[in-house]
Amino acid sequence: MDDGAYTATEMMIVASARLLEGERVCFVGVGPPNIACNLAKRTVSPDLELVYESGVFGAVPARLPLSIGDPTLVTGSLQATSMFELFAYYLQAGLIDVGFLGASQIDRFGNINTTVIGDYAHPKVRLPGSGGACEIAINARKVFVIMPQSKRSFVERIDFTTSPGHLSGERPIGWGAGPSAVVTGLGTYRFDDATGEMVLATTHPGVSMIEIRDNTAWDLRIADDLAETPPPSQEELRLIREELDPQGAHTR
Repeated sequence: MDDGAYTATEMMIVASARLLEGERVCFVGVGPPNIACNLAKRTVSPDLELVYESGVFGAVPARLPLSIGDPTLVTGSLQATSMFELFAYYLQAGLIDVGFLGASQIDRFGNINTTVIGDYAHPKVRLPGSGGACEIAINARKVFVIMPQSKRSFVERIDFTTSPGHLSGERPIGWGAGPSAVVTGLGTYRFDDATGEMVLATTHPGVSMIEIRDNTAWDLRIADDLAETPPPSQEELRLIREELDPQGAHTR
């Protein structure tokens, strides 16, 4: 890969990291969300405090964590506490500015599935489940979602509601926070304040509207001010490749 090239996942991580500019406390999982948040801490949001559901507040991981229980998350942290105290006294108390979630399926209203693909009793695929994702989606002041995009992930109706969005069936808008933004390998999305529906905000460089529509299972709304996502800088790519994910476990 030459210096000017980057993967769709690297673009997704960079675009996600930029959303964290000006944010203070972020509840984050492992994988791409973790890389995005640590990239933000090194670029647009140096004072960002990272919170992990295993009970770690203000983490500065020495290396890419293998799981949410990886001891490296304690590295340089401000506090290591119980999961109960973290959820009860920080998340449910309204002290988390941003929750960063992944998803296996998402619908136009930001409802998220990370539980099963297919019927719950006889699923085609059994997924990891909620963990703390449902509580994060409801209690964080903002929720950002990072995920690959295809017709299998951007679906008309999710198979199971793990984390609530802006609208599901007859539930009114406003029940739970719902996502503020979604970032994929194709573009970035925001949500309409009136309807709670996802709206395409930017397309990543080199990605066509045909490609985006072909990877969305519903009639996607397009923002009037649709723009192109700025490409990754050389410094952003260097940080990902040399410091945050040198083995390319989540970015290649």
